[in-house]
Amino acid sequence: MSPRGFAVSFVFFILQARDLRDFFIFSHMRKTTIPFLFLLASLVFLACGDAKTSASKGQSGDVDAAAMEASDSGTLVSQADVSEILEYLSSDDLEGRNTGSEGIEKAAVYIENILREHGIEPYFESYRDSFEIKGLTGYNLVGLKEGSDPQLKDEFVMIGAHYDHIGTGKPVEGDTIANGANDNASGTTAVLELAKHLSGVDTRRSILFSFFSAEEMGLVGARHLSNRLKKENLDLYVLFNIEMIGVPMTGKDYDVYLTGYELSNLAQEFNDYTGEKVIGFLPQAKEYQLFRRSDNYPFYQDFNIPAQSISTFDFTNYDYYHHVSDEFQYMDTAHMTQLIEKLIPGVIGIANDPERSIQMIEE
Repeated sequence: MSPRGFAVSFVFFILQARDLRDFFIFSHMRKTTIPFLFLLASLVFLACGDAKTSASKGQSGDVDAAAMEASDSGTLVSQADVSEILEYLSSDDLEGRNTGSEGIEKAAVYIENILREHGIEPYFESYRDSFEIKGLTGYNLVGLKEGSDPQLKDEFVMIGAHYDHIGTGKPVEGDTIANGANDNASGTTAVLELAKHLSGVDTRRSILFSFFSAEEMGLVGARHLSNRLKKENLDLYVLFNIEMIGVPMTGKDYDVYLTGYELSNLAQEFNDYTGEKVIGFLPQAKEYQLFRRSDNYPFYQDFNIPAQSISTFDFTNYDYYHHVSDEFQYMDTAHMTQLIEKLIPGVIGIANDPERSIQMIEE
């Protein structure tokens, strides 16, 4: 490509970025020391003669209308959409989403429909990765967004959350349904919103959007999927698991904590991609060994990669863990919307960094 052709493509990339964060991620990943304004001014000068022609040929790329509308309004994620998904997944109609139940089947169909609607293809022959447990059939759901880079598309980033819950709990005023709004309809909602947004974003690496079942029965679904993908020699780079983000943390200088914080440089690199301190260290997470208690752990064991979970539940900010009152009405959807927006540039950074910058830290 000629210098002018590169300039044209680059300028239109900037102009079509969903917001300046997308460009920041690109420029930061390049790890260049050239001042941004000088570079941009030079490229505009080179491109000005051909910009109109390039635009007429469609070189700026296609961006779906919904994404453009969100960008114009200054937001990437709709709070109304977050609320709609979260409210349905935690509704009484789903009966607490116990593995093998009619309720979790409804949740699975709902998730599949959203993935299909936004062009996220099934990774296997269908979205479902089935397994048996205690005479029941469980389903993980796995969607694929294929990467664009000829080499890096064979490396995979997994964004995951468990979508099951415990079904019923100790009755409170006649209510026995443990709706699991925070645990983990909130994380499931976040993965769906990330899938919706990233479906329209070019990423070098391929992304798997995974929804695990039977987490509440001992990480059974995640263990099954991890073993299956390991046998298939999947080149899994990072697993980013989202667990209980329905209420904000208080008194912290970060938005979420990372389990197994000291085991990798994931938090540091993620914050580097976003340009702000999104992820921090919570001592209680290590004290309670939370790294071993969510769906990230089987992938860490099988692949020996940065496979870690983020959460905002710190045992002080929410009273309804595994409780029938874990319901939609107690969720802070404004907080969730803002958090999901903050996660987007970090996930794009992981998927687009030409280097495998996120690594395990040897003890």
